[in-house]
Amino acid sequence: MDWENARYLLVEQQIRPWNVLNPVILARVLNTRREDFVPADKKELAFVDVELPLAHGQLMLAPKVEARFLQEIDLKPTDKLLIVGSGAAYLVALAAGLCAQVVAVDADVEYVAFINAQLKAAGIKNARAEVGDALAANSQAPFDAIIATASFAQAPDALLAQLAQNGSLIAVIGEEPMMYATRFQKAGAQLEQKQVFDYNLPRMRVTMPAFEF
Repeated sequence: MDWENARYLLVEQQIRPWNVLNPVILARVLNTRREDFVPADKKELAFVDVELPLAHGQLMLAPKVEARFLQEIDLKPTDKLLIVGSGAAYLVALAAGLCAQVVAVDADVEYVAFINAQLKAAGIKNARAEVGDALAANSQAPFDAIIATASFAQAPDALLAQLAQNGSLIAVIGEEPMMYATRFQKAGAQLEQKQVFDYNLPRMRVTMPAFEF
């Protein structure tokens, strides 16, 4: 396969039509080898426009959704980002080129090892994956930005509690058949929220005791 042409077509046929127009995001997609962040037996599917089923119940987001999440969360070069949920290897790699630090949390030990191995192979040093409960308090909180790669029935308080002042969270909220990717931002004592696009995702997996306030 001509991977470079596939990457160009990914941007032009999938990502741009989904209103991802930020040139920094597009450049990051063009310079990040998505095929290196899927398991070897899935390489030929690296650029398909669907959620990609992985082992152990993992699900890799469609590339257009990963790019749209990054555009909507609007990372700054100094930001510390938390990514929670499954199938986030490529999203972690993309984000690592847009902010200062990326921490990914997933409950699956084997997948966390896979993410870290791929990041090391790609020479990415400002990102790593950790085994844990997505909704547990992370020792590195607060975070300037949080991306959840799954859905919730309502705003996930356990994640909102880990946001820094003026920090933002993007997560898919709602019930089937209609869910919305929603951006939450802490602004003083207020929590601002905005539905940015409609999209359905499976529920977040929680395997350890949830964070308690």
